[in-house]
Parts: sequence; C-alpha cells; structure tokens
Amino acid sequence: MASLNVLPISETLDTDGYSSVVIGAVERASPSVVGIDVRRGGRRAGSGSGFIATPDGFVFTNSHVVHGADEIDVALLDGRRFRGVLAGDDPDTDLAVLRIAGSDLIPAIFGDARSIRPGQLAIALGNPFGLECTVTAGVVSALGRSLRSRNGRLMDDIIQTDAALNPGNSGGPLVDARGAVIGVNTAIVAGGGGGLGFAISATTAQRVAGLLIRDGRISRGYIGVAGADVAIPRYVQRLLGLIQTHGILVHGVEETSPAAAAGIEAGDVIVALGDAPVDGMDALHRIMTAGPVGAATVKLLRRNSIMRFDITPAEAQQREQEAAR
Repeated sequence: MASLNVLPISETLDTDGYSSVVIGAVERASPSVVGIDVRRGGRRAGSGSGFIATPDGFVFTNSHVVHGADEIDVALLDGRRFRGVLAGDDPDTDLAVLRIAGSDLIPAIFGDARSIRPGQLAIALGNPFGLECTVTAGVVSALGRSLRSRNGRLMDDIIQTDAALNPGNSGGPLVDARGAVIGVNTAIVAGGGGGLGFAISATTAQRVAGLLIRDGRISRGYIGVAGADVAIPRYVQRLLGLIQTHGILVHGVEETSPAAAAGIEAGDVIVALGDAPVDGMDALHRIMTAGPVGAATVKLLRRNSIMRFDITPAEAQQREQEAAR
C-alpha cells in the first residue's frame, strides 16, 4: 500500500499565506467575542453573539438577539460569565448595546468600513449553535446593500459576504485581514449552495451605538402620514418640469400630527422634504432616521400642481408615548 504524502503542520503553515492571515486575524479578534444567552419568563429563549467594544464593558450585538429579554448572560472566551445589562436597543437598525461589569476586558479594534472593497477577505466570528468562537472565512461580496429589519424598516449600508453565517452568529463581528471589525453579523438568506450573509457596517454600528450609550434610544422624526409608493405619470412630470419619477401617495393623515397641522391631505403626493427628494416611504424613513429633523418645507403634488407647506416633524418616541396615554 502506497504511503500518504503528508506535510508537517509547521511546514504547511509556513507555506500557506492565506491560512496565516486568517489565523492572525482570528487571534487578534477572538478575545473580544462573547456568547450571549437570553431568558424570558425564566426560560432560555435563545442565544447569539456579540463583541466587547470598549474597555469599560460595552458590548455590541443585534437587537433581535436581546430584545425583550428578562435576563442576559454574557460569556467571555476566557470562561468568565457576566450578567448583561441592556444599555440601549434599536430594532430599526437591529443593533443593541449591553454593559458588563468586568475588569481586564479586551475590546475589539474597529476598521474603516468606508475603505473596504468587494473581494477582500472577510472573517465572521461568533457562537453558532452555542459552539464557542467559531470562525468562517470568505470575501466581501458587495457593499451598500439594503435589508429589511424584522420590524419592516429598511437598513442601509449593509455588507454582503459569502463567509458562512449560522444561527447564533448574529451579533458577532465581521473582521478584515487585520482582525479589525468592519461589520456586525445580522442576517442570513438561505438558498442555492450555501446562502448569503449580511452585516451591518461598522460605521453605522458605531454611530448608532454611540447614541444608544448616550441616550439609551434613537430619536427619529415622524410626520403622521400613511401612504404608498407611487409612480408620477409622465404627463405630470412634463407638465410640472419634474425630474423625479416617484413619490408617496398619501392615503391618510393622523389627527393632531405634524402633517395635519401643515395642511397635508389624503390624495397628495409627497415628493420632497426640505432639500431631500422623497421617492417612496423608504426614502422618508431614511430622512427621519438620519438625525433630528427641524422645521422644513414639504413639497407635494395636489391636483397636478406643485405646492409647498411648512412642517415640523415630531419625535417618533414622544408620539408613541402620547398615543399610549
């Protein structure tokens, strides 16, 4: 029987540059990766991943991992376990921040997500199926994707990767060849030979997490219209000199809302808010999410005429609290 020609492990590592890069990245990133167990009503309700983002114990993860949890248990790679306290939760971007009271914590290093390119190495770390710090590697498949959060809002600036993600990877880091975080693993779309993985850009994660740490929530604007995306007929575009092809057809206006106060009516077609074009509900949500929206002018079409109204969006959370009273 012929003998097998097997290279010694040390020689394999010396000659395999790809493996050396992946191993180095994992060694740098893995100490910050945590496993998260969640209980609701005294029962284990799921698990996921996360990573230590700051030396004083802030941990980034997905909102869908910890949302509605009664108890959150955070396990470090070195075997220590801590009770996680929810510092902030934002289902619209599927991000959440926990706080743990530990010492000698090793935070992740963040990379510049704006400089990554399709084709570059992407390594996903997490705890799929409860298996501690599992590693999968692939490439950045595409940038700037959009993805629906679980509550229906559109999330922008999403990274697509072919690094295998499995249940339990959610909330773990997607890192580059240096072990620096470029994204937060968030979703899998199964199909074909393996499926697609998606990660929230580290740029978005840092911005949202900073607000959650500071305020415990994200402030979003609200104008109070129910509507649907609609195409603007070509003859109307020509008649009014519009470049825009779509807008929001208003189906209804909530009483006492900013839209009602501004004079917006059912049947109007909203095409802009301030300087930003509005070609659909997703565009309106982006404007309301981008930051505080002060007094602005809403541009709309009414009976084949362009009209402009002054409007001051309210804070969505304030409106929800008032509706609950």
